[in-house]
Amino acid sequence: MYRTLVQMKKIQVITLFPGMFDGVLNSSMMWKAQKEELASFELIDLREFGIGPRRQVDDTPYGGGDGMLLKPEPLFAAIEQAKANDPTAKVVLMTPRGQRWKQATAQSWADADTGYIFVCGRYEGYDERIVTLVDEQVSVGDYVLTGGELPAMTIIDSIVRLIPGVLG
Repeated sequence: MYRTLVQMKKIQVITLFPGMFDGVLNSSMMWKAQKEELASFELIDLREFGIGPRRQVDDTPYGGGDGMLLKPEPLFAAIEQAKANDPTAKVVLMTPRGQRWKQATAQSWADADTGYIFVCGRYEGYDERIVTLVDEQVSVGDYVLTGGELPAMTIIDSIVRLIPGVLG
């Protein structure tokens, strides 16, 4: 019934830890949204785009400093693949410095006729060059987490539950 009224929401997630999403995307309302063909989810393992025999995705920051940054080359390749899957999708970078996520934004994104590509950072961050490929930078609050996976799950849940037919 809703399929004729609502275009399926295509959501892709670029992450080093795709297994973190299994329980969330395959349970409850997320499972129902997929079953009813109201939403689809694709997890893109960033490691598949790693460089060299060890599929390296991180490096020390240019100029030194603590921690490791995600390299731009694997991120560019992963985003390029995701855009090939859905050329009109918005690329969303999960970052504590992004715009604060709000219910009104969730509603707007649920209503939009576009898909989303969520980029989940890790380690001490990412090479700033990837921001050139990003349409939106989003934050779930004024704090830092280990990675962007938990914020991406939160935002995906807040969008999908607002798609007509998902909650009933």
